[in-house]
Amino acid sequence: MEDLQMNLFGNDNNEEIEKLKKELKKLREEIEYHNKLYYEQDEPEISDYEYDKLTQRLRKIETEHPELVIKTSPTQKVGGKTKNIFTQVTHDVQMQSLQDVFSLEDVSAFVQKAKEEFGEDIKFSVETKIDGLSISLEYEEGILVRGSTRGDGFVGEDVTPNVLMIKDIPQKLKNPDTIEVRGEVYLPRKEFEKINEELIQKGKQQLSNPRNAAAGTLRQLDSELVKQRNLSVFIFNVQKGKTFETHTKNLNYLDEMGMKTIAVRFLCKSEKEVINAINEIGKMRDNLEYDIDGAVVKIDDLHIRQEMGQTVKVPKWAVAYKYPPEQKETKVLDIVLQVGRTGQVTPVVVLEPVRVAGSIISKTTLHNFDFLRQKDIRIGDTVVIQKAGDVIPEVDHVVLSKRNGNESEYPIPTKCPVCGEELEKEGEEVALRCTNSECPAQTYRSITHFVSRDCMDIVGLGDAIVDTLIDKGLLKDITDIYILKFEDFMELEGFKEKSSQNLIDAINSSKNNTLDKLLFGLGIRHIGKKASKILAENFEDIYEISNASVEELNAIEDFGNIMAISVNEFFAKEQTKKIIKKLDEFGVNLKGSKKEKKSEIFLGKTICITGSFDNFSRDEIVKMIEENSGKASSSVSKKTSYLIAGEAAGSKLTKAQDLGIQIISIDEFLEMIKEGNN
Repeated sequence: MEDLQMNLFGNDNNEEIEKLKKELKKLREEIEYHNKLYYEQDEPEISDYEYDKLTQRLRKIETEHPELVIKTSPTQKVGGKTKNIFTQVTHDVQMQSLQDVFSLEDVSAFVQKAKEEFGEDIKFSVETKIDGLSISLEYEEGILVRGSTRGDGFVGEDVTPNVLMIKDIPQKLKNPDTIEVRGEVYLPRKEFEKINEELIQKGKQQLSNPRNAAAGTLRQLDSELVKQRNLSVFIFNVQKGKTFETHTKNLNYLDEMGMKTIAVRFLCKSEKEVINAINEIGKMRDNLEYDIDGAVVKIDDLHIRQEMGQTVKVPKWAVAYKYPPEQKETKVLDIVLQVGRTGQVTPVVVLEPVRVAGSIISKTTLHNFDFLRQKDIRIGDTVVIQKAGDVIPEVDHVVLSKRNGNESEYPIPTKCPVCGEELEKEGEEVALRCTNSECPAQTYRSITHFVSRDCMDIVGLGDAIVDTLIDKGLLKDITDIYILKFEDFMELEGFKEKSSQNLIDAINSSKNNTLDKLLFGLGIRHIGKKASKILAENFEDIYEISNASVEELNAIEDFGNIMAISVNEFFAKEQTKKIIKKLDEFGVNLKGSKKEKKSEIFLGKTICITGSFDNFSRDEIVKMIEENSGKASSSVSKKTSYLIAGEAAGSKLTKAQDLGIQIISIDEFLEMIKEGNN
């Protein structure tokens, strides 16, 4: 190919170009032929390996000669034919979640605060909060080119082939605009019930709820299954490509483009109207064709939204009101034990199945045995259950009036139900733990956690497969995942060449994950997703983390002493050191995302921004603050060190003046950075 590239600049240029065009034409036709056999007729003639060789050759030529790329090429076309499902997509704008509130008083406080800061005339959009899966859709010149999931908000998955199977998502807009929109994919209730009826007839396990069913369906490798399940979507925002004065105008534009927007929404001027709208949505909740898990209250003016800003996780210009949980009575059939990945043994209440808030609940995990005693839950009891935040099932209380004397208490165990080792309490903890680090239950749960979506996200390596691989002696710890072979999967029941290769590809792909995903996957006590991200952003690699003292870890912003001790103790273990060494040998990414600081001029300083600036965007100023060791804040408080004020500075300026905060111009800010870098 290098010789060919050189010839393209010589006398044989036209001849070689024609040869390439002929090869490209042949490749494209051949790939399209096999796409049709595979995706539409389910009758493939060649192996995945042979197919991949064809597509790799096509991509190689097109990458080296972009002038020969055409829109109808299989590499450019949207649909289940591109084989690009589950590749990572970095979002240009973070896909955030919403701040949940659980009382109407909290909603009133949000409205009142907004009106105090931005005037009585501001309006609020109150909408149904769809219980589904967030999606980003990108259109180029009116044509849908990519659909991706939210993922962790920064990096999602390319699910374009499956998005094309959703009839409510237009593949072509009414205008040739280049935009990115955000929405929520969901499974209508009727479709959910229909699917479960079919599963019952086939003797298969039912889907638990529409939300999980929608999420699982959108991440299927089989686009035809996505089509059969009739997913739907609501679009609620233009993220890039078009600007509007208000959210209402944004939605009107989406309607004009032929998109399905949020069906139930109210534009409100007063606190009373907002509360009434929430109550109105609550009344119609059970009669909607889809599940909702609350009502969203958003400020309508998009300029005010920009002024209010956001936190690391949520925007400050919206709240999601969660309705009081639905409660149902059911029977306690049994109480069993569960061993977690850290060895904690917890009681699980087995229930007579009952439908609550869109899900069929048949069991719920209690926090510990003290909780079991406090609630006085006995086998045979009638209990009231609910879903906390409409998500996690829990026992609210026992219906004591329905006891008949036949109920039995569950004894607190002294030995692990899986390996038989003694159970112990650590320090002042109430939790009972198995002391055997090689307990099979801990092995199973540590591996299933490691491969889960929020961790290493090894698609296809589900709980049942992990269990089978452990039984066969192929998995003893997480590192064994990276020595699994194609043949190991081919020997499993139900596995064929395609599914086996997909799993091998998913395992290899996970090696390139960011360090925070690996850290979370390692299952360090007290270290969740957020703490894992903080660690990855403050160290060069995992070895630097492992060598850090408790004092060094504790000095990290938003990192507490308990977390610091836990991390230090985890990496001091010989078993951990062996695991890290093996992961390194297998090529798993161990490098962090530590950002080099240009100076420490703003070390320990919190800086807020207000107004507009001719030559700088708000994001650019935030970046400069962080590059020079400062912390950017979206609100003014007593902890604020400086307020950078631009044109049309709002209420933040007044508040800063009242608090005696030092106010600086953008030029003064830049001068401070210049001095810090000298």
